[in-house]
Amino acid sequence: MMKSLLWSLLYSASLLLSDVLATYHLSAGDPQLISAQSYAQTRNNGRPPFRTLNPAKTDSQCRSRPLDLVFIIDSSRSVRPGEFEKVKIFLADMVDTLDVGTDATRVAVVNYASTVKIEFLLKDHFNKPDMKKAISRIEPLAAGTMTGLAIKTAVNEAFTEQSGARPRSRKISKVAIIVTDGRPQDQVEEVSAAARASGIEIYAVGVDRADMRSLQLMASIPLEDHVFYVETYGVIEKLTSKFRETLCGLDPCAMGHDCEHTCVNSNASYYCKCRNGFILNADKKTCSPKEVKVEVVVEDPCKCEARLAFQKQTQAAIQQLTAKIADVSGRIERLEHMVGHV
Repeated sequence: MMKSLLWSLLYSASLLLSDVLATYHLSAGDPQLISAQSYAQTRNNGRPPFRTLNPAKTDSQCRSRPLDLVFIIDSSRSVRPGEFEKVKIFLADMVDTLDVGTDATRVAVVNYASTVKIEFLLKDHFNKPDMKKAISRIEPLAAGTMTGLAIKTAVNEAFTEQSGARPRSRKISKVAIIVTDGRPQDQVEEVSAAARASGIEIYAVGVDRADMRSLQLMASIPLEDHVFYVETYGVIEKLTSKFRETLCGLDPCAMGHDCEHTCVNSNASYYCKCRNGFILNADKKTCSPKEVKVEVVVEDPCKCEARLAFQKQTQAAIQQLTAKIADVSGRIERLEHMVGHV
């Protein structure tokens, strides 16, 4: 009984592993290829993604970092209409995983074949429903596969401030995701190196007959993080969760902090705040109650002495007046007595 259960578990695990390997393969490439690529791939030009490798924590601790994100999609003759619909579903699913907005992630789509068409720019849509409607209206261009021209167009026209990209001073990561199923009919190495040198991080997704070496020439390093391959367009949607892991930003406050009161996320870091009625101490972590100034009214001692002196003078005057009245009353009584005896 135990043996049969063990074999069953091992068989299930082997099926799961084979399915994963058939879905997407990551290739690091040969060392000569990596050394030949431009130094700009070091990703110092753009902020590296903050990654999580624990899918169970994706929803609770992950949120997409602000991006200027441009999808570059191949719609050449080799991509059949049904397959192109799968690509559009993949784009829509990706949009659903992102924090889309003016101050969050902005998205553009560049469609290419022999020619290049910018379907919409980074400045065109700032909410998911409008963006997904625009994606649903994209039509394939057919004909050839001018991938290099598409990358160049994306750099010169889609990633510009006029088209909605944030200024370099904002330090918003610029990311391009290229999806193709063929071999480029033009040169991609130099134009990709120029794109990376300008600060664009490139992910290359190959489908079916895609040329792996071309994908590696286009992508940023490390290649194992930036090159993806799927057997068919039918399983490309499975990459959505993989890209969510890659593009998501960890919530620093959720990962642990030492703030006494409130933790506030700030890009890849955080800072501490205090509740009302408290102020942040010099250590920028702990809080202390605000000092309340209480005014204590202290009478002027001179005023007290003056009042006492006045009281004494008044009492003395009253005593003198009382004595005089008593003296006058006595005199009146004596006079009345003398008059009574006359």
